[in-house]
Amino acid sequence: MGTTVADVMTTKVIAVTRDADFKQLASVLREFRVSACPVVDGAGRVIGVVSEADLLYKVADCELPVGLIRLRWKLAEESKITAVTAGQLMTAPAVTIHADAPVQVAARVMQDRQLKRLPVVGPLGELVGIVSRVDLLALYDRPDADILAEVASVVDEFGVSAGVDVTVSSGVVTLAGSVRSPRAALELAARLRHVEGVVAVRDRLTVGQPIG
Repeated sequence: MGTTVADVMTTKVIAVTRDADFKQLASVLREFRVSACPVVDGAGRVIGVVSEADLLYKVADCELPVGLIRLRWKLAEESKITAVTAGQLMTAPAVTIHADAPVQVAARVMQDRQLKRLPVVGPLGELVGIVSRVDLLALYDRPDADILAEVASVVDEFGVSAGVDVTVSSGVVTLAGSVRSPRAALELAARLRHVEGVVAVRDRLTVGQPIG
């Protein structure tokens, strides 16, 4: 089974309720050196996220617009600049990830949404942890020996183990030897790039006579 979010997430999470005020939020972010924290309801379910970017609206001290735009602004009680509570400041609904999701899925969500961290939730949406970009890099802590064992198994599945030599160094897989066709070489290299912990695949294969 591959590495899941539960394997790399942090379980000690700093969270706030929607009525936490601005000064409390600023204090939490500064004290715990985090750039964002989840907002939870009374049942511990994640309902939003407050980030340092949300608070910086007020620090930036932007001028309020004029005319009709100003009127609409004043009527919008949830405006970031006039907001004073987590419920008003938070981004909602929160982008979350389930604990049993593969780390690759979490990485894609973070990349697509340009997020630094994701609240991790249980089956009922309850907060169970948080995962950051740096947490996901733990995937590359996998020992070369373990990577080599899995790579060798994949090479064997392709039926080319008799003609292919494999080495792994610092997560970089090097393939040398002969395979039956250019397509076989491409398919094998593509498959190995998805082995957990593989940093890169160096294809040094040549095309020779069918093996066996």
